Amino acid sequence: MSEWWTYTLHDFLLFSPRTYYRLFELYNREIWPAQVLTSGAGVAVLLALRRGGARAGRVIAAVLAGCWLWVAWAFHFQRYATINWAATYFAAAFAIEALALAWTGVVRGRLAFGAVDRAVRRAGIGVLILGLVVQPLIGPLAGRHWAQAELFGLAPDPTAVATLGVLLLASDRVRWALLAVPLLWCAVTGATLWAMGAPDAAVAPLAALLVLAAAIRRTRSIPG
Repeated sequence: MSEWWTYTLHDFLLFSPRTYYRLFELYNREIWPAQVLTSGAGVAVLLALRRGGARAGRVIAAVLAGCWLWVAWAFHFQRYATINWAATYFAAAFAIEALALAWTGVVRGRLAFGAVDRAVRRAGIGVLILGLVVQPLIGPLAGRHWAQAELFGLAPDPTAVATLGVLLLASDRVRWALLAVPLLWCAVTGATLWAMGAPDAAVAPLAALLVLAAAIRRTRSIPG
């Protein structure tokens, strides 16, 4: 038996890159025209952020909660679990995040958006745009078919990244409990894509590191 330190991430991969991206192709085909709805949801988040306030916070939280719940059920549980046994645990984590967003932002109204530090705001908006616009384009630009694009609200990576950007913009304080699952997912997907040799393996982890650094900065600068 080989020593454990001789193993690499690739040795633990349960599927081929072709199988993984084919999963997105079939998924996108089956759920059409949900892509139109989630694109509208992304626009709604941007508009609500621009408006700011507690009411906008409820709208944003409701949109994000719905997206996380959809990804938990429709992608992780129903599809990704067919090629990766760990996806059932991913589904549970995404469902927990959806419930946390709904409870904090919709029911309790504790997610408000307004004025924040300029550098933090730029980081948050940048990460949000990365999830909404850039990540869906990365796959096709890297040579994959457009049908395999990963979209906000439907695929886990852009949903997690966009959520990190939004949460960083919360005006009252850093919501660490809500940041936990998206940050962890960025680490998980980064490891998975790295094992597959994907050119975009570092995108989600780097976005998570940027948000983490900005969130720590906010925690130190906000009294109480």
